[in-house]
Amino acid sequence: MSRISEDFTSYGIHVIEGVNDKYAAVITEDTRRIFDYEEVKPIEKKKGFRGYVPWGEDNEQPYLILEKIRDDEVMSSNMWFNICTAYGRGFQAKENGGKITSEEIKKFFRRNNMVKFWAEQFTDIKHFFFSVLVIILDSEGKRVVQIRHKEAVNCRFETCDPKTGKIEHIFFANWKDNPDDTDIDAIPLLDEDNPVGDLLVRLGREPDPKTGKPGTPVKDKMFAIVNRIPTPGLKYYPFPYYASMFNSGWSKIKAMIPVAKIAKMTNGMVIKFLVELHKDYFKKLFDTEGITDPAKKKARKTLEIKNIKDFLSGIDNQNKSWFSTYYIDPNGKEQKMVRIERVGGEKEGGDYIEDAEEAANIVCYAQGVHPSLIGAVPGKTKGSFSGSDKRELFTMKQALEKLTRDIMIRPFYVLNDINGWDLEYDIPDLMLTTLDKKTDAEEVTSKPESDDTK
Repeated sequence: MSRISEDFTSYGIHVIEGVNDKYAAVITEDTRRIFDYEEVKPIEKKKGFRGYVPWGEDNEQPYLILEKIRDDEVMSSNMWFNICTAYGRGFQAKENGGKITSEEIKKFFRRNNMVKFWAEQFTDIKHFFFSVLVIILDSEGKRVVQIRHKEAVNCRFETCDPKTGKIEHIFFANWKDNPDDTDIDAIPLLDEDNPVGDLLVRLGREPDPKTGKPGTPVKDKMFAIVNRIPTPGLKYYPFPYYASMFNSGWSKIKAMIPVAKIAKMTNGMVIKFLVELHKDYFKKLFDTEGITDPAKKKARKTLEIKNIKDFLSGIDNQNKSWFSTYYIDPNGKEQKMVRIERVGGEKEGGDYIEDAEEAANIVCYAQGVHPSLIGAVPGKTKGSFSGSDKRELFTMKQALEKLTRDIMIRPFYVLNDINGWDLEYDIPDLMLTTLDKKTDAEEVTSKPESDDTK
């Protein structure tokens, strides 16, 4: 039997050698630990401001989410499908119900690259359920001259003002580099419920609703606006509903299938053990043994994995017991540091097709994408819907994007109030048609004839 290559461990597969056989174990982290929900323990990094609320336990939750999505071909394709569906026929602005004639307005949209802006905004809203944009005023503070996207993974929210309950600033930095004070930009955040009114007060154009007196114009020329899909119980960072597949474990099951197939088809081995290590396992190990040097940490981690492999190996270890610590988190749940499960069967490579189908369908379900639209279901005869069925599914998918688009378009009405424009904004759908229409598709707007609600 051929030995497994050293590079093969990049898949998480480790060889376990018994007396008469050789099999494999997968050592992985528990994906349910990605989301620790909101524990508002602000970290002070910027002088003169309240601290920011970390995004996840180690302030690295968005990076962990992106890593899991990039490792899964179905998840990645679904995400791209959702971004493109939300984009529809693209952002459109109309003046008096028709084309824009003002050279000033046309110049504004040309120079702010609306295609790139909207692609970035929809990418963040689909990944993280919120997006951030900034508006930049001219030197006199009278007109909006630029509108820019701020990537969500680099944004952190300042803890809210205890007197008003409002978040007042966005902190923007490369958090992976552990930035210091000078590397962090603090951008004033407009009121999420009324960004237009808040900005007019800050510019001194309207009286402060609390005092009834005209506001004193501020010196700031850049302001942030947050687009947010509401999720209950979370004030700062939303919980994307599709991320429930990380908590349920289905994303892990799907990730295990190609690993098992690789091990079986490449080396004739079956995955028999799943070893889950808590994300803090090695951190606590290093702290206990006083290891701080990166090279020594790497060597100790390799040794620990070898120790686990040795524990699972050989006839002498058949009746041994493993003792592991655990703790009770603030929610009253047990958090185990090590979990070892026997998962192996004797499946051949082709037998995993049904497992792959089930896992892919659940991933599609979590992301709101019907498998027949994205092509996630394997097999020639499965998911064979008629053209009419697929057209109706696509129509339903487009219709469900209205809420997201309404949330995303709303900040653009700031331009009307600040710059004195009278524009209507829309993102129409691309609707597939039947052959009797003599066209493959037509542009349809879900916006009513008159809409003064924004």
